[in-house]
Amino acid sequence: MATPQIRVVFIEDSSLMRLIISDLLRSDPAIDLVDTAQNGKEGLEKVKQHRPDVVITDLVMPDYDGLYVVQRIMQEVPTPVVVLSALEKANPRVFDALQEGAVEFVDKPKNRVISHLREVDQPLLRAVKLAAAADISKLACQKRRQNTFAHTFAAELPYEIVCLGASTGGPGAIESILTRLPENLVIPVVIAQHMPERFLETFAQRLNNLIPLRVKLAEKGETPTGGTVYLAPGHSNTTLVREPLGGRALFKFTDRAFREFNHPSVDCLMLSVAKTYGARAIGVLMTGMGRDGTEGMAAIYAGGGYTLVQDEASSVVYGMGRSALETGVVRRSVSLADIPGFLIGCLS
Repeated sequence: MATPQIRVVFIEDSSLMRLIISDLLRSDPAIDLVDTAQNGKEGLEKVKQHRPDVVITDLVMPDYDGLYVVQRIMQEVPTPVVVLSALEKANPRVFDALQEGAVEFVDKPKNRVISHLREVDQPLLRAVKLAAAADISKLACQKRRQNTFAHTFAAELPYEIVCLGASTGGPGAIESILTRLPENLVIPVVIAQHMPERFLETFAQRLNNLIPLRVKLAEKGETPTGGTVYLAPGHSNTTLVREPLGGRALFKFTDRAFREFNHPSVDCLMLSVAKTYGARAIGVLMTGMGRDGTEGMAAIYAGGGYTLVQDEASSVVYGMGRSALETGVVRRSVSLADIPGFLIGCLS
C-alpha cells in the first residue's frame, strides 16, 4: 500500500519565492501542495479549510506575521509548522516561533537569484518530512519552566562533562533542561543541536537571556569550564581533545564528514567526549529524526560513561533516541521533565 502524501499549505508574501518553492514542493512525489497563501491572514483561513499535515510559513509577512500565525494554528488547528526566515541576520523570532509550537525552520537564501534560491531545496524538503513525523502534542511539556536554584554537589564528582545531542524539537527541549539546571553547576555542558550555522549564535544569546549559566559557541583552543554551556558551531564539526600527558581538554574543529548529519554532528562531538573523558562523561540523546548520536552514545557507553535518552512519550520526534536504545547502548530512558533532576542526581 502506497504511503499517503504529505499535504502542505504554504504561506509566503513574495510572489517569486512562492512560485519557486511551490515548484520545489510539487517536484517531490511524497508531498501534495494543496494550497498557497500570500499573507498570514489568508494562510490561516486556508489552514482551517484544508487541515493539512504540515504548514510552511514565512516569518515576516503583512496581515499577520509568521509568529502570530503559528500561535493561532496551535490554538485553533494544531498542525506541524515549518518556519522560513530570510533576514540578513538570524531572526531571534524564529526561536519564539519554535517556543510557540513550530517544529522546524529553514534558513532561506539571502540572494533571490534563482540559482541561490535552489539552495533551499534539500533542507526544506527534509524539514517538511521531519515535521510530518513530529508529534506536536509533545511540545506543551517543553514550555513548562521552573526557576533555577543552587545545589550542593558531591565533594568528589563522578562525572566531568555532560554532552547533549538533539535535532527536531531540540531547541525547546534544550531550553526546558537548561532552565532547570542549578546556577552553580560545577561541570560544563556541551551541545550539538542540528541547526543552520547563522542561527546558533542567536540561539546562544537567547539561552543567555533565559538562564543564569553562561552560554556561548565553542571556540578553537578553549577549555570547557564548569557553569558554562557550549554550543557546537555550524561551520564545521566540533571535537574535544586532551593535551599531551593528560593535560587540559580543548575544543578543536574538523572537516571530517559524518554520514548522518554534519556541522554540527552529534556523533562527532560525542565520540570525542568519549575518548577524552572516558567513564567521567554523561551522554544525553534527545528528540530528533535519524541515527545521529548512536555511534557517539555507543562510545560513551563502552568507555564506562553514563548514557540516557529522552523517552518516546516526551519526544517530538522519536528517532535518534530510539536508534540508540535499540542498539543497546542506553542505561536509562527518561522523560524530558525528569532529565534535569536525573543529571543533578548523577552529580550529588
